[in-house]
Amino acid sequence: MRKKNMPLNDDEVVELVRTSLKHKHVSPPASPDSVSEAERYIGQPLPPLLRRIYLEVANGGFGPLQYDDGVLGVSGGEWQGDWADILDVYRAFTADPPDPKTPPYLVWLYDWGCAIWTLVDCRDERGPIWIWDGNLDDDETLYPMGIDLAGWLSRALEGRLTAPEKKS
Repeated sequence: MRKKNMPLNDDEVVELVRTSLKHKHVSPPASPDSVSEAERYIGQPLPPLLRRIYLEVANGGFGPLQYDDGVLGVSGGEWQGDWADILDVYRAFTADPPDPKTPPYLVWLYDWGCAIWTLVDCRDERGPIWIWDGNLDDDETLYPMGIDLAGWLSRALEGRLTAPEKKS
């Protein structure tokens, strides 16, 4: 029996994502080639949980569904808002000149609207979550959320995740 407030393990998060999508049309799982292409371009492996969800459950469209279309997928998935996939956004922010505030190991994952994004840190296999808020001063645009990908997804799918608020 799970203790209250104990974090979910990856298997439980994958099952939570799968269950949340039962009655929603989403792209089928991504091909291994599409995931590998994204990792090659980014120059980092995706966090194992994100990679696993893309390969086993859906190529995007999962996550904070109460707000929009869900997390972006890799090549071959459906558009989420204005973007085709994580590489589409990644290319936009790392093109010449690259956004100097956003390190290349951060991948743009979810668009909250109003120039606010959730990003995942690919250097750490837990996938720490960062917020990018284009409404803030340059030195405050990017900040850590203090949660990893598993926690972010489980909060989102359990209805406990709220949109990031602008820092004052």
